[in-house]
Amino acid sequence: MKKIFLFLIIVLIFSTLTKAQIAQPYFYTKSQTNLDIALAVGNQAVSPSISYSKLHSFSENRRFKIGYGFRLNNFFGATKDAITAPAKLTSGTYSVASLFSDYQLNNLDTLKLNSVWTTSINAKVVVQYSIRKFDIGFNIDVVGLTFGGKQTGQFLANESPNFHKSAQIANPSALNLLLIGDSDKGSLNSEIFVRYWVSDRMAVRVGGSYQFLEYSTDKNLTFENERFRIKTFMPFAAITFSPFKMFYQDL
Repeated sequence: MKKIFLFLIIVLIFSTLTKAQIAQPYFYTKSQTNLDIALAVGNQAVSPSISYSKLHSFSENRRFKIGYGFRLNNFFGATKDAITAPAKLTSGTYSVASLFSDYQLNNLDTLKLNSVWTTSINAKVVVQYSIRKFDIGFNIDVVGLTFGGKQTGQFLANESPNFHKSAQIANPSALNLLLIGDSDKGSLNSEIFVRYWVSDRMAVRVGGSYQFLEYSTDKNLTFENERFRIKTFMPFAAITFSPFKMFYQDL
């Protein structure tokens, strides 16, 4: 009789665990760890990236998650026009206020680069909401470093005949820092996306990638400025893996 009772308890526990797994698939768990491989293409450029994300849910239904991660982002492009970067020149103000200010067109110069290639390593933040097998989300780089090759570009001055059409040497700005709008420094990537979970282990993700790429000349030019920025929006596709989930399932 004891053996039958023990067997029934084991069956009940196994049944409960099985139902819990069905009711709460991986994308509805309290935390979620993703490894992501993405490729953005457009505007005569390609941008492959690899990222890691750790998301946590603080709601009962576990649909809404926020988290952090890291992104290794590469950008390879043909001729690009980099425009004056500092917010004090582009908008005459800093931070959030720069988003609502008109561009000061008289302050904008152009550095025409023959080619662009950069590699950045940034920490990022992620916000996500899940609906059945779908995730809708947004992520943005916060701080990091950029590496890349030296480039020679043609400087097109808006109001300075002394520098106009001169050849200038520029390197990718090393420090990346999110300060909102044109107050940002360096190279940063942000994405808006939709993800579909094919299984607990793998998902496909599509969306748009909005990237800031910044170059600094080796000397100050018009308005004592040496920073120039490229802004580009590209569609992307990605594959998401859940490696830690795979590990636990295989035990």
